[in-house]
Formats: sequence, structure tokens, C-alpha cells
Amino acid sequence: MTLPRSFLDRPIAHRALHDRADGRPENSREAILAAVAAGYGIEIDVQCSRDGQAMVFHDYDLSRLTAETGAIGSYDADDLQGISLAGGATGIPTLQQVLSLVAGAVPLLIEIKDQDGAMGPDVGPLGAAVAQALNGYAGSVALMSFNPHAVEEMATLCPDRPRGLTTCSYTAQDWPTLPARVRDDLRDIPDFDRVGASFISHEARDLDRPRVSDLKAGGIPILCWTIKSPMQEQEARRVADNITFEQYTP
Repeated sequence: MTLPRSFLDRPIAHRALHDRADGRPENSREAILAAVAAGYGIEIDVQCSRDGQAMVFHDYDLSRLTAETGAIGSYDADDLQGISLAGGATGIPTLQQVLSLVAGAVPLLIEIKDQDGAMGPDVGPLGAAVAQALNGYAGSVALMSFNPHAVEEMATLCPDRPRGLTTCSYTAQDWPTLPARVRDDLRDIPDFDRVGASFISHEARDLDRPRVSDLKAGGIPILCWTIKSPMQEQEARRVADNITFEQYTP
């Protein structure tokens, strides 16, 4: 499934148009609505609640983004919706709630967080929860994950939605808990064709990687993350077809 042009013709707000100081925490309803109003594309993350619902939240643990502690997967969806995001006025939204807010107004890029712990095949119920939430949604959506197994699963669950891989340099410093053999395997994006990917979203500081150049030469759209200044944007756009941004407005 080809990535629609709408994902390339406007910058994409990383975790929506967030600014905690202005009451818009990352992946919050407030940040979603701000991005829609500004006309930006939106990138969000999804994790799974204990009762199998897709929640729009980046971390595996609640402590950085809320006043609570513990794994997000140890709470039911109703409880998570009642936990306020730090700096905001609302709780953790479900994917279904975010889809209702976006309502097709702008493209939505959904990153499915790894549930295996080592980018392996134990992807759990999150993919099915995402597919259920997307059922009947008419807006422009693309799905991606660092875990190739999750992307492969979505080929079955959501065959009509474009799929991509989130990719990077996989340094030991950034991925200390990921086995070296897995980092070495994923670094050169070997699963692109196998999982039916149609784009990548690659780490901006690693855009000069030969494998990225080869994919671009083959006509594959290259998105990148995360751009935080006009200077970084100018540099990234030498390779990337579009950017995911935060901390400034492009």
C-alpha cells in the first residue's frame, strides 16, 4: 500500500503539537487539537492497556508523563483515561478518542510500540486493538513500528493501510537493553520487503546511511525523526521527503 501524498506535503508534529508549558502534553487531546488547527500531520504512539485497548501514550511506564507509577499495561483503559497527563487538563486518550478528534482533517501516523521487549514476535494484542479502532475510519492513516513483526502483523489486520518501519542507527547507548545481535540485524533495515513496508521513518542524525540512500533511490518515501530546529530541518531535507518535528514550528 503506497504512502499517500498527504504524508509528504506538510510537516508532521511529533507526538502531536505538544508544549507542556502551554498546556499541551505530548500525545494529549490538547496537542492533537492544536495540530489539527494548524494543519500539520500528526504522529502518535500507541501502547496497550491491561484490558487490550489501544492507548495513545509513548512510554512503557507512567512516571515520566503522569503523577502515577507502574507499567501502562498494568492499568485498564478506563483507569488510564482518568490519569491526568502532566501539564495538561485531560487523561490518557484511547486511539478511538484521538481518531474522533482528528476526524480525517489531517494525516495520522501511528507508531505501534514494541511489546516483545526485544523486537521479537511476541507482539501481543496491541495490533488487533489498533485494527479494531481503525475499523470504519475514513481518514488518512499510516502505521509503523520499530518491530518488524508488528508491521508484518498489520499487513494481515489492516491490509488497506500503508505500513512502514521506524528505523535508526541502533547504538548501544540508545538501546542498552536490546541485544547486540538484534541491533546489528535491524540497523540495515533487512525486513523492509518482507513485511510489505512502503516507507521508513528514520533517525535524522543517521540519514547518510547507505541503506537509506538505496531505499530513496528506489523511490521509497523517507520520513525522519525528530527535527527540533530550522537548521536541522534544512539539513534533513537534503535526504528526507518529510520531517517529524517538535520544539519549533516549521
